[in-house]
Amino acid sequence: MSVDTVPYTMRGKQGAAYEIEDATEIAPGLVVFRLPGDLDLNNPARWNIGHCSGYIVAEAMTREFIVAGANAIAPLYDWTRDVDSLTEEIDTDKVLATLGKHHCGAVHTHGYLRGDVSRNGTYTDADIEQAAAASDGMSAHDILLAMTNTVPWMGLDTNDFNEAHDRIATAAGAA
Repeated sequence: MSVDTVPYTMRGKQGAAYEIEDATEIAPGLVVFRLPGDLDLNNPARWNIGHCSGYIVAEAMTREFIVAGANAIAPLYDWTRDVDSLTEEIDTDKVLATLGKHHCGAVHTHGYLRGDVSRNGTYTDADIEQAAAASDGMSAHDILLAMTNTVPWMGLDTNDFNEAHDRIATAAGAA
């Protein structure tokens, strides 16, 4: 299934703007996107719901969670309205409770105190080659567990995980 993407300008700390080329519009005024790799390096929740103003509404560990959360809050309000109008109308507790049912949370609630987890769910050919070379007769499951030294696990995207598993199993001749 093909998903159309839209450009999105995310507002960062201290007024910085970040261009996201591949956001997905979920409902008028709401998009979902993956946080750029060079931002918020200690936050494993790489997926965000963005408001058309550029502000972030919520974050989650996987694309599936953030899409479900965005779909759940979409009918609650007219998200095309400006932030000041929405702020007066929104019941924050209701929005967070709705998002929580889909494993989404407020911004900056998933961060670690230290460590760069910006590569969560992102596998390079070097990661896969390293894991396959060190496999020495290991099962694909054991190889993936060994990869935790090079690629953090929290926040994996399902498709990336399955692709890595299949590529590792093929490269290492593992089952």
